[in-house]
Amino acid sequence: MQASRARLFKEYKEVQREKAVDPDIQLACDDSNIFKWTALIKGPSETPFEGGVFQLAFAVPEQYPLQPPQVRFLTKIFHPNVHFKTGEICLDILKNAWSPAWTLQSVCRAIIALMAHPEPDSPLNCDSGNLLRSGDIRGYQSMARMYTRLAAMPKKG
Repeated sequence: MQASRARLFKEYKEVQREKAVDPDIQLACDDSNIFKWTALIKGPSETPFEGGVFQLAFAVPEQYPLQPPQVRFLTKIFHPNVHFKTGEICLDILKNAWSPAWTLQSVCRAIIALMAHPEPDSPLNCDSGNLLRSGDIRGYQSMARMYTRLAAMPKKG
């Protein structure tokens, strides 16, 4: 546990230094628990998620970095690799392809890449996956854009 705590403190310092370097990711540690983090990520450009800001929750295990963090979307998103109700993410690096070389920041980058390049053959959201697998790109993009507008964009008021 001491090693994971030290690693997380190191990552926290790097995040503070890199804030200006990576404007698409805002990663923050819970004030009272180094094992709980949140991130705000910007939807990638030229995708239905462009213009949206999506919140992620990280639950970091005490065995980190030997075990991957549990990451989920708190913001609703229509994407084949994200469970619509729970926000669970199907991404190999969060499961069997994890390596201690990954950091929380690089996990955020991988999630942004997944947003831009969905994998419809391993869907957690079958509706979204079926649209893509059947070739209905327009249907998928319009649904994803609608949910981005509803859940991930600031309300104009």
